Amino acid sequence: MAMGPIEDGRQGRAMMSEINVTPMVDVMLVLLIIFMVAAPMMTQGLEVDLPKVDANVMRTDNNTVILTVTADGGVQIDGTRLANINNLDAQVRQVMRTKNTEVLYLKADRNVLYGRVASIMGALREAGITNVGLVTDPADRTESLSQ
Repeated sequence: MAMGPIEDGRQGRAMMSEINVTPMVDVMLVLLIIFMVAAPMMTQGLEVDLPKVDANVMRTDNNTVILTVTADGGVQIDGTRLANINNLDAQVRQVMRTKNTEVLYLKADRNVLYGRVASIMGALREAGITNVGLVTDPADRTESLSQ
């Protein structure tokens, strides 16, 4: 608290009203640290080692359909693992009809055999899906020059 002169000119104990923001800043910094530590733990997803390619970043929205091929050859549509991929074309058509989109993004682990990805793309073609985007990680230019 700050002391100031009393109205009649004497020096004494008068209170000055000021807002102390230090405790608020302390609390906000603690919350910031908590969120910075907790945020990486909140992300859920599938670990896929995407190939690195020098390409432009594409924007996605909530209507995006993502088909993922994992390293073990498993297939997922929007995070839901498919038990039977024999009718992949019908399942993909149903999801795309539900989301009302014509674009599908394909994420395949870099260790998946080319034949597996080619057969999945063939199934997508049979489903009538011709607008397929391949998802990759951005390439490190120094790494691509050394290979």
